[in-house]
Amino acid sequence: MTRIVGAGPDLALIHGWGLGSSVWQPLIAALSRTWRVHLVDLPGYGDSSAGSPDFTQAARDLIDALPDPVTLCGWSLGAMLAMRAAVLAPQRVAGLLLVGATASFTQRGDWSPAQTPQVLDSFSDSLKRQPEQTLQRFVALLCQGDRQARALTRTLLACLRRQPAPAVAALGHGLDWLREVDLRPLLPTMTTRSLLIHGENDRLNPVAAAQSLSTTLPDARLEVFAGAGHAPFLTDPEHFVQLLENFCHARPAT
Repeated sequence: MTRIVGAGPDLALIHGWGLGSSVWQPLIAALSRTWRVHLVDLPGYGDSSAGSPDFTQAARDLIDALPDPVTLCGWSLGAMLAMRAAVLAPQRVAGLLLVGATASFTQRGDWSPAQTPQVLDSFSDSLKRQPEQTLQRFVALLCQGDRQARALTRTLLACLRRQPAPAVAALGHGLDWLREVDLRPLLPTMTTRSLLIHGENDRLNPVAAAQSLSTTLPDARLEVFAGAGHAPFLTDPEHFVQLLENFCHARPAT
């Protein structure tokens, strides 16, 4: 399900794991003055019905539900879906803003700037027993390292309280994607112009993951927010909106 605010070129905001589209609320007033903002709730979040458990199909469903062309702004797991959508339908994506992004959330034999499989296993086990507490634990983790960690934790916990709880099945599918999906083989084929925005102190997706993306994607630039954690758009929303505006206004005419 998508809620639309404002008028102008189309911009879709795609949230990450555990937190629905209301996480973008502090940015909506500024963004909706310039863009027609599509606040995407992934399947199982908000009022959205359950979707496909297959990652690629979920990315296809995402882009098929949006106008053409559209700029995709994805955070964390949302960034992974945005990248996959851009490979599936490059002609439909005007640009990519990848926030707190990585090509592989989980460590692999040749990939270290990521989480261990045990971290995902721990969240999966906890989710089955205590879903609410698991989301609260996740919020605390994503705020770690941020210079505004306490305030951000309060903001995001309030965000959890004011929206319907995500479906446990959807949360489980999301953890499966974070565990299994490795987009690195697709990166050289991703021709869409991209801006990566990352927190210097991101404890979930280390900044080295974004640096790798910025050098592997054919057309990408990286902006690192000093003192920020995994949610740089909340740490410094004004700077984030300005970067987004500069990126979109520099978009080549089509």
